[in-house]
This record gives sequence, structure tokens and C-alpha cells, in this order.
Amino acid sequence: MDVKDKVAIVTGASAGIGLATAHRLAAAGAKVVLAARSTDKLLALAADLQAKGSEALAVPTDMRDPEAVVRLIEETFKRFGRVDILINNAGQGMAGLAATADMSDYLKLIELNVMGVVFAMQAVIPRMRQAGGGLILNISSMVSKMHIPGLSFYAATKTALNMISETARVELEKDNIRVITVYPRTTATDFGKNSLGDLQLRQRQRSAAAASHPVDSADYVAGKIMHAIATEPTEQFMQD
Repeated sequence: MDVKDKVAIVTGASAGIGLATAHRLAAAGAKVVLAARSTDKLLALAADLQAKGSEALAVPTDMRDPEAVVRLIEETFKRFGRVDILINNAGQGMAGLAATADMSDYLKLIELNVMGVVFAMQAVIPRMRQAGGGLILNISSMVSKMHIPGLSFYAATKTALNMISETARVELEKDNIRVITVYPRTTATDFGKNSLGDLQLRQRQRSAAAASHPVDSADYVAGKIMHAIATEPTEQFMQD
């Protein structure tokens, strides 16, 4: 898909991969709708993109709240009349061992990493059907393909997301709604600092992963997301 003049929603747009992707989309001529809980950062980003000549709309949204997610879609349609691309990027990490992890943290993780994505998909799919199609990109993680001690609960949410994405791809094919799963590796963002659970364990695991695998910049990952939008593979890995 050529993103010029297309309407793209980016969740988790206030930092990291979401922020870099919003800049990439705007630079390519897309109309960008920015969603995140950090209202001040989101408004500043929208102002920055608008100052550069791009169309950008900030809609502060807690993706764990289904009513807020519906409002996000409604505000997008009120402003632009359609949604061509939904990028489900909002997410959070968690570090914890199977024997001791706090399950209240895990429930919070499921709310955002799994349910938040489903809320967004269910809110936008009827609109995309009416428009004759659309593109949904769900941001997973390479840890969902690995077995890293201390990261099983985070990986489990991303594994669930993978299955939802893969099944939705088949279910929605008849509606010309394409679903792509993107698999970032370790990325140089503040993601780890904002993780739930045992932060020291998370830092150790992140350092170990960085020692054995490439650490990508957020802009590099955003470039891969742009490549996925342009070529529409079913899965986008960082080394592809």
C-alpha cells in the first residue's frame, strides 16, 4: 500500500517504535492519528508533525478501555472519514519467573497487550468492511518465538497476539482486510524501564539479549513497518 494520503492510526505513538513510525508515516504523506495515554507527549507530537506540514490528530486513549478505543475510531472518522491502516503498537513488558511472578501484573499485561489489540480490531473492522478493505499491523515480538527465562509471561501475551493475528488474517481475507504481524527484536527504547514485574530481572535479560542479538533503533523498526505496509507480507521480521 502506498501511504500517501492514507489515514493511519498508530497506538502507543508517544514514544519508541510508535513515535518513530508516526514520523515515518507523516514524512511519507499519510494522515496520522496518534493514540497513547501520555496526553502531553501526544499533543506535542501532533503539533510537531503539523508544523512540518503533515495532517495529524492526537486522540489520548487508554487502549485497555474499550469505550476509549471506540472513541478513538469515532474521532478518526469524524476528522478523516475513514481508516486505511491500524498499527497496534501499544504494549508493555513484564519480567517474572513462573514460580514467583505477580499475577496481578500479568492480568494488567493481558489487558493491554492482548485485549487492547482486540478492542481496536473489533472497533475498526466494521468500518474497514464498509470501505472495502484495510490494513492491520499488530506488533508482536521475537520473544514469542523464544524461551527466555524471566520473560515467559510477556512472551505469552505476544504468542496469543500471534494466534489472533494469524486467525483474523484468514477470517478477514474475504473482506480485503489484510493482517500483518511484525516481530521486533531488542530495540533501543524505554520499553524495559516501563515494564512490570521484576525490573532487575528484566534488565539482566535485556542485557543478555543485547549481547547475543542485534539491538535495533526505533527508527530501524519503523522502517521495517513501512516496508510491511508497502509490500504486505503476512509476517515482517527485522532481518527480512
